[in-house]
Amino acid sequence: MSDRTARRAAAPLATVLTADALLHLFWATGSTWPAADEKSLSHAVLGVEAPFTPPVLLPLAALLLTASGIVVAQSVRPGRLLRLGTFAVAAGLSLRALAGVYWVFAQDTSTVFHRLNLTLYTPLCALLCVAALHVARHRRPAVSGFAARGEDAVRVR
Repeated sequence: MSDRTARRAAAPLATVLTADALLHLFWATGSTWPAADEKSLSHAVLGVEAPFTPPVLLPLAALLLTASGIVVAQSVRPGRLLRLGTFAVAAGLSLRALAGVYWVFAQDTSTVFHRLNLTLYTPLCALLCVAALHVARHRRPAVSGFAARGEDAVRVR
């Protein structure tokens, strides 16, 4: 995979992960936008009532920002550890997408969460998983000749 392709796949993936992290940080301030209250927000985002408090939201934001950074780093300067991290991001996204498919059939179809899960959360996670797999496949170009031995590529006579 070329550097350009990896960066093209990483850009929207990192953008969505960072935007999601910023949204979690925003909610950690006590805001419930776009919902009227914490209960409505919880039901729209998770489908159940759960606390939207800093001890819950801050680690999630940190995880999302870390994932974003790993993906960008892998697209720019690929390495084994970054590749493994990017595969972990893909695995997390695939698990969320699979859970979303389950929830499409297991949840009450009249809820806000059901509509958001069906039209936004699950398809987005599936697309981002594919992007993460593309980025994870990116490898450092093979080096040969003088550069492989650490020699200068210009010969002096």
